[in-house]
Amino acid sequence: MAQVDRCRPRGIMRGLARTSTAFAAGATCFLFTSLAEARDRDPIPNFNLYGLTGLIDMPTAEVPSDGTLSLTYSSFGDNARGTLSFQITPRLSGSFRYAGISNFVHPASVDGIYYDRSFDLRYQLIKESRYLPSVVVGLQDFIGTGLYGGEYVVATKELFPGLKVTGGLGWGRLGSRKPIGSIGVRPTEILGEGGIPTYDRWFRGDFSAFGGLSYQVNDRLQFQVEYSSDNYDLETTSGAFDHGSPFNFGASYFFKNGTQVSLYHAYGNEIGAQVTIHTNPRTAQIPGGNEEAPVPIKLRNPQGAYDLGWTKNATVIASAEANLTAALERDGLRLEGLELGATKASVRVRNERYGIFSQAIGRTVRAMTRALPDSVETFVIIPVSNGAAAAAFEFSRSDIEALEHEAAVEILEKAQITDAFGKTPRPNSAAFPDFKWSLAPYIDTSFFDPNQPVRADLSLRLKADYWLTSNLALSGSMTKRIGGNLTGITREDPTGLPAVRTDYGKFINEGDPAIEHLTLAHYGRLSKDLYSRVTVGYLEQMYAGVSAEVLWKPVTSRLALGAEVNYVQRRDFDQMFGIQGNTTRTGIIPDFNGHISAYYDFGRGFHGQLDVGRYLAGDLGATISVDREFANGWTVGAYATFTDTPFEAFGEGSFDKGIRISIPIGAALNTPNTDDTELTIRSLTRDGGARLVVNHRLYEHLRGYHKPEIAKSWGKFWR
Repeated sequence: MAQVDRCRPRGIMRGLARTSTAFAAGATCFLFTSLAEARDRDPIPNFNLYGLTGLIDMPTAEVPSDGTLSLTYSSFGDNARGTLSFQITPRLSGSFRYAGISNFVHPASVDGIYYDRSFDLRYQLIKESRYLPSVVVGLQDFIGTGLYGGEYVVATKELFPGLKVTGGLGWGRLGSRKPIGSIGVRPTEILGEGGIPTYDRWFRGDFSAFGGLSYQVNDRLQFQVEYSSDNYDLETTSGAFDHGSPFNFGASYFFKNGTQVSLYHAYGNEIGAQVTIHTNPRTAQIPGGNEEAPVPIKLRNPQGAYDLGWTKNATVIASAEANLTAALERDGLRLEGLELGATKASVRVRNERYGIFSQAIGRTVRAMTRALPDSVETFVIIPVSNGAAAAAFEFSRSDIEALEHEAAVEILEKAQITDAFGKTPRPNSAAFPDFKWSLAPYIDTSFFDPNQPVRADLSLRLKADYWLTSNLALSGSMTKRIGGNLTGITREDPTGLPAVRTDYGKFINEGDPAIEHLTLAHYGRLSKDLYSRVTVGYLEQMYAGVSAEVLWKPVTSRLALGAEVNYVQRRDFDQMFGIQGNTTRTGIIPDFNGHISAYYDFGRGFHGQLDVGRYLAGDLGATISVDREFANGWTVGAYATFTDTPFEAFGEGSFDKGIRISIPIGAALNTPNTDDTELTIRSLTRDGGARLVVNHRLYEHLRGYHKPEIAKSWGKFWR
């Protein structure tokens, strides 16, 4: 059966930072939701050339709404900057920036362009009130090479409607013009390897004053003027930057959805422009809305509850199962098993449509009221994720009939959500084997390679899944390049470790066509709260072998614990059936790797993960991940991996780190969809901290049906 190809990325990062379908679909979804989404929200403040709330080049203490996700591209003189910013909490924001400076003399420059990656953090110390200004403290380029390194304390106050005044003190490059004082001694070396927090520089050395005014003419137009404390010393001495004046002037136009377009006259001799688009996962709509309306709950005949004659009529029982199967298929759900008793029915259901899982449960409830005999009072719904029974949802039919038109929270309070171990109906033999396939185009992208910062290939992907039984699946994916320039990647970026990822260029150049993965996977339940997965075959683009995983996850708990062990052999560069063994150009890859993992839901949408173990190159360490997850399926997060690999051996960047965004496809299509697109932005792909990519790790596929998670979006239960 053909189906729409998934937009979930196919695995490892190719190039210095790579996604496949993810980036193209992610950028499309981001742009679509930001431009097409009409919603009431607080006005978004002006963003500056750095992609931060600011005037022109200097920051302000204005703060966008909690959850605002902003993408800025700016250019002035020889400077081009792209910045992704996220309001992590109402007071804390973070930004990632990729910049290119033309006509810049430096050993790392490529064709006269120096490329730089940097991270920023900002925190609002004081919120604006009647008498007090908003005050923000910021760290700029605090773990980068130091090119944009600087710290600041800035205050902004609205004097009267439309007119705001900003003043602040800056250190680092923000303290490079006419310092008014100094605190301690600031190290002068910059443009190093990057990746290490530059805490020895923070708020040290000379500091200078900056400030400016902004005037909001109306809800569309704003003018800015500022005095900059950045002398652009490095760009002037090593490049062609012409700094003639500290005064900058700008004008910004805001479209109805908040998109900002700005023009600037900067530093006396430069003309600049920028565009900033915004979206807000916190206020974005729940995916869906264009789906067919659900069927109404069927009320029983009061006397029907006492009629048990049907229990001895095989025709009635078969008819009930057939009717339930048809009703579920209408809603994109698949009945895998049914246990039908006189007063209780348990169904085993596979959800192939609804990314908001509560909607799948609600649709199943509605179908059961219409298909099952009136005497059945207790409904038990067991959703199955990759063959594993995820949870058991038990409802009283009387409650369903009484609460259909009440708030969804009412039926949630009545529902019992428990572990499904020992409660799951046997799979219907007619449901298996089950075969699905898809053929669709996709885009591979590569970013941040100094030789060519942006590369892309257009390819075709053929995917197939063959479920031999309810929990045993044979899966495969094959690709064929149509055109593009990814094959131009020649950088190997040698590190002090075995080449577990830095041979990516060879896999790209020789792998056409390529088998992305070809695996046999078994998913099971070992006991109450305990799940298992075993996957064998060609696991990912670079490695074949065996991966085994167990997960402890109580249905009502915020905590989960897991363990995974992998035995791997490196594949041939052509990504067909050959194995080249674990000897690389720079060392031997260990056969075994694996991790012990802890997952915790902190509440308020924040979710953490800690993985401790052995990575592909044999290095030992841990990965810390923090994500902010929204009820509509959006996720924005970051991770960092620290191992026993010395920073010098790891190479540029010092350690592996990145930002990731997951966008539900339904947010763009406005229809239910279980797929999402994941965009991962990492400064560099290196050999240290590299982990095996395995499809369908247990935790992410199961927790969505567990109470702490599904309760967040329970409002879709009756939809």
